[in-house]
Amino acid sequence: MFNLFKKSKEIKSPISGKVVSLENVPDEVFSKKLMGDGVAIVPTGETLYTPTNALIELVAETKHAIGFKTDDGMEILIHVGLDTVNLKGEGFTSLVTAGQKVTAGTPILKIDRNFMQQKGINLITPIIITNSNEMTLSFNNIDNDVRSNEDTIILYK
Repeated sequence: MFNLFKKSKEIKSPISGKVVSLENVPDEVFSKKLMGDGVAIVPTGETLYTPTNALIELVAETKHAIGFKTDDGMEILIHVGLDTVNLKGEGFTSLVTAGQKVTAGTPILKIDRNFMQQKGINLITPIIITNSNEMTLSFNNIDNDVRSNEDTIILYK
């Protein structure tokens, strides 16, 4: 049987946790896919890693969002938590800067989970392909627990 994704490329989970459909994110910007298609992770880990080889195009001043572009043109946005922009960077330690080339598995952000818990922050983390209309995507491990840098969450062609 022909497998559409036989020669596809992989996006690994950037953080350990449980993969959920984007539709389950309690924020309409993500659940209605206004920024693009993807998945979300309910994280159990404290470190965010680069999900693939890429150029870091954006590190939000508030550190809660990081944008990447792969050599083949995929644009990825990782948005850590809901309403985390309001923290003004508190609770996050950025480990990279915009313009930096990174390889899959590079640590990019530390999350202070105790601080986030004290603030009542939902750490659900959407991984959005902002140019998803330009490629064919397949989402893996929905409703499964994944390990950062090990388990594939998105295949693309």
